[in-house]
Amino acid sequence: QVELVESGGGSVQAGGSLTISCRTTIVTCRFYTMSWFRQAPGKEGEGVAAIAPDYTTAYVDSVKGRFTLSRDDGKTTMYLQMNNLKPEDSAMYYCAARTWLTEPPLHPDDYNYWGQGTQVTVSS
Repeated sequence: QVELVESGGGSVQAGGSLTISCRTTIVTCRFYTMSWFRQAPGKEGEGVAAIAPDYTTAYVDSVKGRFTLSRDDGKTTMYLQMNNLKPEDSAMYYCAARTWLTEPPLHPDDYNYWGQGTQVTVSS
C-alpha cells in the first residue's frame, strides 16, 4: 500500500523559513515524479513544485527564488525548503507522486498518490 506522509508544517512570521517533508512507502520512489500542491480555504488548489527522478524541477512562478525542492531517494523523502514566506503562502500543503515523468507536471490530475497534508500558516 502506497503511503505519503507529510510533516514539518507549522506557524511562522512573514519573512521566516520552514521546511516540510514528505516520506513515502514507495520503495522504488527513485522512479517516481513527486510534487507539492497547496490549497487555502476558499481558493483553488495549485501546484507548487515538482521534481522528476532525474532531479528536474518545476516551480509555480509565485515561489520561484524562495522555495527549493529536493529529494533523498535513500530515505524515500522529499523536502520543500520555503524561505521568505508570505501570508499568501498559508495553505494546506499536500505531497503527491506518480510514476516517472521527465517534465514534472504541476497539475493534480497527473498524480496518482496523495498524502493527507500539512498546514503552513504565515502571519504578517
